[in-house]
Amino acid sequence: MAITLYGDSISGNCLKVKWTCDLLDVAYDWVEVDVVGGETQSATMRALNPAAQVPTILFEDGRALAQSNAIITHLAEGTSLIPKDAYWRAKMFEWLFWEQYSHEPYIAVRRFQMLYLGKPEADLDPKLLERGEAALTRMEAWLEAAPYLVDRTLSCADISLLAYTRRAHEGGFDLGKFPAVQAWVTRVDADLGLEPIG
Repeated sequence: MAITLYGDSISGNCLKVKWTCDLLDVAYDWVEVDVVGGETQSATMRALNPAAQVPTILFEDGRALAQSNAIITHLAEGTSLIPKDAYWRAKMFEWLFWEQYSHEPYIAVRRFQMLYLGKPEADLDPKLLERGEAALTRMEAWLEAAPYLVDRTLSCADISLLAYTRRAHEGGFDLGKFPAVQAWVTRVDADLGLEPIG
C-alpha cells in the first residue's frame, strides 16, 4: 500500500499519521501543506477533503481519507496497535475520541496561538490552560498505574495522544507537574524511534 500524505510538519495531527506509517513500514509520499499560509484552502486540497484540513491521505485507487485518528486506525488495521480484545479496542477508541474533544482543543490550540500566532499569554482564553491541565491530570492518573493507555501495550491511542502532549510546553504547560506523563512520553518516543525533545 503506497499512499500520498498531505500534511504540515508543524501539526501534531499530521505527525501522528507519519509516525504510524513509519512504524508500520507503510510507504508514503509526503506533500507539505502550509496551514498557516492558507494552503489547505487550495482547490487541490478542497477536492481531496471538502473540510480543507490536513492530514489527508490519498490512496493509489483515488480514494481519500481525512481525520488523523481515523487515518491511523485504518493504517493499523490488523496490527498490534489495535487490541483484539473488544473491551480494550473500545478503550482505545475512548481515548481517541477524548483526544480530539478534551485534549487537542486546549493543548494544541494554546500551543498554536502562542508559538505560531505569537499571541501573548494575557490575550489567551484562560480556559485553554485550565482545561489543558485537566486533560494532563487525567492522563497522569491513568499512567501512574499503567505504562500505556490501553492494555499495557503501545496502541493507536498512545500515538495519537503523544503528538501534542510531547510539545505541551510550547503552549505554556509544565509537564514537570506530571511525572507519569513525562515517563510515558519518553517511553512512546523510544517505541516510535523519535528524538527526545530537548
